Amino acid sequence: MSDYAKALGARLRAIRTQQGLSLHGVEEKSQGRWKAVVVGSYERGDRAVTVQRLSELADFYGVPVAELLPEGHSLAAVSEPSPRLVIDLEQLASVSPQQSAPLARYAATIQSQRGDYNGRVLSIRQEDLRSLAVIYDASPSALTEQLIGWGVLNAEARRAIEI
Repeated sequence: MSDYAKALGARLRAIRTQQGLSLHGVEEKSQGRWKAVVVGSYERGDRAVTVQRLSELADFYGVPVAELLPEGHSLAAVSEPSPRLVIDLEQLASVSPQQSAPLARYAATIQSQRGDYNGRVLSIRQEDLRSLAVIYDASPSALTEQLIGWGVLNAEARRAIEI
C-alpha cells in the first residue's frame, strides 16, 4: 500500500466521519450504491479508487473532489487503473501445444478456481503474468511480447508491465 493510498484513505474516512456516517450508514444512505466493504477498502488503501469513482463519492458526500484528496496532491496524482491483461483462449488454442502448454494449464487452473468456463477470454493479474514469466523462464516483458506475438494478448498489455 502506497503512502498516497494511505493518505487518501485517511481523508475519505475523515470526510465520512465528519458527516456522522458509519460505513454501513454510507451503504444505507446511498441505498446500496456504495457498499460498506468497498468504501472501507478505499479508506484502508486496499483498493485503488478511479478518478470517476472518487468524483461520484465526492458528489455523494456533497463536497468538492479536491476535499477528498490528501493535502499537497491534485487530481493528476490519482492514478489510472492498470490496463487489463486478457488472455484470448480461442487464440491460445491455435498456438502449438509445445509452446502453449504451460499457459493453458495455468489458465485452466484459474478457470477452475473461479468457476469461469466461458472459454473465450480470461482476465489475469500482473502477479499472474510474473508467475507465468517464471514458468516460461523469461522476464515479464519478454513473455508479454511473446504472448502478443502469438495473438494471445492485446498490444495494450505492454502498458501493464511498465506500471
